[in-house]
Amino acid sequence: MKSDSTAIRVGLIGYGFSGKTFHAPLIRATPGLELTVVASRDPDKVQADIHDLTVISDPMQVARSDMVDLLVVATPNDSHAPIARAALEAGKHVVIDKPFTLDLASARELIALADSRGVLLSVFHNRRWDSDFLSIKKVINDGLIGTVTHFESHIDRFRPEVRVRWREQGGPGSGLWFDIGPHLVDQALQLFGLPRRVQGNLARQRLGAVSDDWAHAVLDYEERRVILHAGLLTAGGSYRFVAHGEGGSVVKQQADRQEDQLRGGMKPGDPGWGNDPDPVILFDGSGASRMLPSVAGDQRHYYKGVVDALKGIGRTHVTSLQALGVMAVMEAVIESARMHAAVELALEPEERAIWI
Repeated sequence: MKSDSTAIRVGLIGYGFSGKTFHAPLIRATPGLELTVVASRDPDKVQADIHDLTVISDPMQVARSDMVDLLVVATPNDSHAPIARAALEAGKHVVIDKPFTLDLASARELIALADSRGVLLSVFHNRRWDSDFLSIKKVINDGLIGTVTHFESHIDRFRPEVRVRWREQGGPGSGLWFDIGPHLVDQALQLFGLPRRVQGNLARQRLGAVSDDWAHAVLDYEERRVILHAGLLTAGGSYRFVAHGEGGSVVKQQADRQEDQLRGGMKPGDPGWGNDPDPVILFDGSGASRMLPSVAGDQRHYYKGVVDALKGIGRTHVTSLQALGVMAVMEAVIESARMHAAVELALEPEERAIWI
C-alpha cells in the first residue's frame, strides 16, 4: 500500500465484529485517514480483507507504535480503559468503541489524561448517523409533532440461544445493556439532553443466560418521559422509534441498514449506501396519517469529524464530555436496577454545563 504522507495514520486494535464490520471500512472510506496497522491474533482474517496491511499480535505495541497517530480501540469492553490509557500516555489521539469505559471514574481518568497530553479523545457513537435516528430527529426538529411528551427507542432482536462470546458470558462489561445501551442513551441525549433522573430494569430471560439480555430504562425529563428498551426475545411486532407530542405522533418501524450493508460487503459510499426505503409515519391530531421519506444515513460522518478536529478545521462530533454524559446515564440505570429506585446522575456541575 502506498502511504500518504499527509494522512492521519490509524492503528486499529481488535478485528472482531466491530473492528471488521464498522471501523476498518469506515476508516478506509474517510479521506485524510490511512489504516496502517491492526492488532489481532488472527492475521489471516485481517489480510484476507486488506491484503497488504501490517498486523501485530500485541495490542500494547500498536498502542505505542510510531506508525500510529490515531488509535482506535475496538476490543472487549473491559480492556478499553487500559489500552486507551497506554495510547494517551504515548501521546496518541484515541477513539474508543462504545461503551467508553466500564464506569464514570475510569472515563474521567482518561479525559483528564487526554487533556494533560493535549490529544483528542472520542467515543464511537456512530448511531447518530443512522437513517432511522436522523429521520425521527428531523420530524422532531421540524416541529411536526410539537413538543415531545413521550418518546420510545427500541433495539429488539430474536436470539434465543446464548452464544459463546464475551458479550454474553457474564464478565465485566458484558450483557445487553453495555452492548446496546450506549446507542440508545447517546441518541436520547442528542435529542433531549440530560434527564433529571433515571429508572432502570435489567433481566436475564433466556435459558442459560449469565448476563442481562433484557434492558428497560425510563428517563425523567419532568413532563416528558423517554423509554429506552432492548431485548433478545422479540421475534416481531416491534418498532424502532415512536414519539408522541402535543401536535401529533410519529413512528419509524424499521432500523437503519448500514450494518446489514457492511456485513453484505457493501463499501461506504457505494451506490445505495445508507438509503432507507422504510418511511416515517406521521399522525396528526385527527388520527390521519401520511408517509414521509426517510433521511439517508452515513456513519462516515463520525470519522470525518475526527479528521476535521485533528486538522484544525472543525471539532469532533462526539466529545469526551458528551461520552461521559452517556456513561453517567448507563451507570445510573445499573444502579437503579440494583436499588429498585430512581437514581440521579452522578455528574459534576462542569460536566453538566455542556448540555445546558
